[in-house]
Amino acid sequence: MKLKPSDVSTVIIVNKNKEGSQTLQVKTKHIERLKHYVLGILAVITVLTLSVIYLTHKSQQQEEEKQRLVAQLTKLKGEVPPADIEEKKATTAQGYIQSIEVKLKTINDYLKKRGLKGFATKAVGGNGNAEAAKLTDSETYSLYDEYLNRLVHTVAFTPMGYPRVSSLTSYFGYRSDPFNTSNAEFHPGIDFKGERGDEAKCTATGKVVFAGRYGGYGNCVRIAHANNFETLYGHLSRITVKVGQEVTVGQKIGEIGSTGHSTGNHLHYEVRKDGKAINPIKFLTLNN
Repeated sequence: MKLKPSDVSTVIIVNKNKEGSQTLQVKTKHIERLKHYVLGILAVITVLTLSVIYLTHKSQQQEEEKQRLVAQLTKLKGEVPPADIEEKKATTAQGYIQSIEVKLKTINDYLKKRGLKGFATKAVGGNGNAEAAKLTDSETYSLYDEYLNRLVHTVAFTPMGYPRVSSLTSYFGYRSDPFNTSNAEFHPGIDFKGERGDEAKCTATGKVVFAGRYGGYGNCVRIAHANNFETLYGHLSRITVKVGQEVTVGQKIGEIGSTGHSTGNHLHYEVRKDGKAINPIKFLTLNN
């Protein structure tokens, strides 16, 4: 398609040496828009220039603010005498250690009330003896950290707390036989009130050594824990763990029911030490 004469403009390029000239045909619309093209390019260059100037200024402000903060921190450090810092550190460390010792003694007292072997603090450090005086703060903290780790392990693997948070319907010791009230029987655990299907949870980390029918206990789960402790959960309607399974404190091990020698839905719970049933009441809370 041929362009109309009005659609094309001729641009004459004259050689500066005037030895000749050249002609260039350009669409007329481009020549008419040339002013807009130039203004657009100038606008882009202006925006880029202003952006560079702004970012440079912002960077300088941030650097100046940083330098001011560094100067203020340096000034503050120079205003605090080194002796005061060391004295404050020593005071804080001693208070921290003394606070830990008081809490550890309280925990040990609780453990001993339950017939558990407590931890001796003489070998921990920070108790004022000659050997403890030679320890640095870092060494003392390290010893207490190891001590606390052992204590946490003991508490986690010792049956404490409720397998089911509810009221008690029967206690440890001799009682009337619920199937024959004229006879007495020894009840080796405690019973928690519940409805069929309610969760029963283990009270300590351990390993499942039995899960199934167990005589008068009906559906029963027995879990072995550290220090020759064992817990037993009886009359379950459903067992949710299996023999050999590792369980953690608070984990669901079954659901409440009325299987075995039972007159209604409830959870029978026992704590055994060296195979002998002991009163679980003293293990329910730390205040017993």
